[in-house]
Amino acid sequence: MGRETVGRRATRQEAVGWPWSTDPYADALRTGRGPLFLRRRDGWLLPLEVERWCARADAVDLQVLERCEGAVLDVGCGPGRLVAELAARGRPVLGIDVSRAAVAHTRRLGGQALTLSVFDPLPGEGRWDTALLLDGNLGIGGDPSALLRRLAELLGPGGLLIAETVPVDVDERAEVRLVSGAEADGGAEAAFPWARLGTPALLRYARPLGWRAADQWTSGGRSFVALRSRTTSSSAEPPNSRAVISSQRPRKPLADSAVADS
Repeated sequence: MGRETVGRRATRQEAVGWPWSTDPYADALRTGRGPLFLRRRDGWLLPLEVERWCARADAVDLQVLERCEGAVLDVGCGPGRLVAELAARGRPVLGIDVSRAAVAHTRRLGGQALTLSVFDPLPGEGRWDTALLLDGNLGIGGDPSALLRRLAELLGPGGLLIAETVPVDVDERAEVRLVSGAEADGGAEAAFPWARLGTPALLRYARPLGWRAADQWTSGGRSFVALRSRTTSSSAEPPNSRAVISSQRPRKPLADSAVADS
C-alpha cells in the first residue's frame, strides 16, 4: 500500500536519520510493524498489514508474481517486497510510491524504485507488460475509473493488470486519514480520497473502459483479478517495444532515483 494520494513529504528527521518522524507511515516502515490504520470520517478503521508488507514475499505473493509477464511496474510498491523478489529473479521491474521512506526501503532490498505518483509522467509509458495493484492500491485516488484509464496508458497493447480486491462485494469511496494506533481518534495526517472494491465492482468499472477479465482467484484469504488492456493503442511507440530498467539517474529533485529508460 503506497499512500499514492497522501502527498510527498521528506522530514528533516528522515534526512538526518533521526529515530522518529512526524509521518506514521514512515515510522511503521522503519520499525516493520503497526498498528497503522486508514480512518474514515465516521471513525471506522481499516487496519493496514504493515508486518506483511515489510516481510519477504509470501506464498500468496509468489503465486501472483508467477503470473507477471515481461517488464513489471509495481504501483504503490510500499517497502518493496515484490520489487525485490522480482529483481532477485532477474526480471525487469520498477516500483513507484509517493512515500520517500517506502522507496528508500525498496532500494535497500535491492529493488529499483522512484518517488512518484502513478498519475505523474513515468518512464516507459505505454510499454509496460504488467502492472501490479496489490495491498489495497486499487483504492489510489478514490476514483477507480481514473486509475484504470491511467493504467491503460502505462501498459502496452494487451498488457496485464493484476489487482487485489476486497474479498467481499463492496464498492466504497471515502475520505480517509492515515493514523497510528496512538492517533486512532484523530491524527495530523491530511485526509485523502480512497476506494475499496470487491471483484464485482472492479469488473463493473473495467469493462466499459475496454479491459477484459482474464482470470479471478482467491488464495490465503486474499482476492485477485487479472485484466487485459485493449489490444490496440494510439501510442506512437512500436507495439513490441519494452520498458527496460537501467541504472540511469534522473535530474533533481529525484537525483538519487533509478529509472526505466523511456
